[in-house]
Amino acid sequence: METFTHRWRQLDWDDIRLRINSKTAADVERALNARVLSRDDMMALLSPAASRYLEPMAQRAQRLTRQRFGNTVSFYVPLYLSNLCANDCTYCGFSMSNRLRRKTLDAEEIARECQAIRTLGFEHLLLVTGEHQSKVGMDYFRRHLPAIRRRFASLQMEVQPLSQAEYAELKTLGLDGVMVYQETYHEAEYARHHLKGNKQDFFWRLETPDRLGRAGIDKIGLGALIGLSDSWRVDCYMVAEHLLWLQQRYWQSRYSISFPRLRPCAGGIQPASLMDEKQLVQAICAFRLLAPEVELSLSTRESPQFRDSVIPLAITHVSAFSKTQPGGYADDHPELEQFAPHDNRRPQEVASAIAARGLQPVWKDWDSWLGRSSQI
Repeated sequence: METFTHRWRQLDWDDIRLRINSKTAADVERALNARVLSRDDMMALLSPAASRYLEPMAQRAQRLTRQRFGNTVSFYVPLYLSNLCANDCTYCGFSMSNRLRRKTLDAEEIARECQAIRTLGFEHLLLVTGEHQSKVGMDYFRRHLPAIRRRFASLQMEVQPLSQAEYAELKTLGLDGVMVYQETYHEAEYARHHLKGNKQDFFWRLETPDRLGRAGIDKIGLGALIGLSDSWRVDCYMVAEHLLWLQQRYWQSRYSISFPRLRPCAGGIQPASLMDEKQLVQAICAFRLLAPEVELSLSTRESPQFRDSVIPLAITHVSAFSKTQPGGYADDHPELEQFAPHDNRRPQEVASAIAARGLQPVWKDWDSWLGRSSQI
């Protein structure tokens, strides 16, 4: 069965970089006037030439966002279950080579974390683990997902890539969505940053969203780790190609795009390409113009001031008060964290800032009886 690998092999990184960098002001204006964006239009909106058009891009992005999503912004929070990892990656605090105290939550600790998170007001949960198949794999998920799912309105995961059959089984246990970021779509750069472990398999990871689509997972999250390759523009364009491929073939699923920039962590590296805040706004607006119906997410990696100003433009989903270590909500163990968040405000403070800009914070936007999780 054909997967995104087939399309990826048709895409030449250096050629795409050249095409993006050669776009002109006329190309950007044509993209801004297009009712439906072409791939060439997306290249133009990601190009250096588009930097002078941030204001009209933002205005159109905001208009499309309000038309499709109203004045709402949904809240979610990550729950880190384990920092065990069998991979060695240059940019991650959980890498196996880092001298880090390791912890995997048991049933009692998970219950305490869930209670602490519910007390904060969250109903939508993202489960996160390091990638460790034997100790934090399917057996662990089978034991703990049903109890977690009963406490929350929706449940998503960001864990190691699994098989289609495993995703289908997790769906029966209450899984609604999976976030799987390629990190970078440049194969040689990917190899340079993934030194040991199953994550070295570029194509197994690349084809994970195809397996999710075939398994009928309701929401599939995509993204690149901005700064890992030497061209954030090409990586963002590759995310767009991936999104278009998936939407055409697995139209029953919903999609979300995230924009993680490299953040400080234990043993971390310096970014190979720098994306400043204006360029991040440019990428966010470009994706809104390309895909008006897709959820765009902004995490606590970004500063409070930046989040407050950008969320009203095009963002539909935000995290708040995120703890990137197991046991971070009931207890605080910063030495266990994956990376250091930038926005550390409590959830109600973030909600108040959003409300002050005329938007409605949404803590719960659907129930299992509405149909997406009818198997629960």
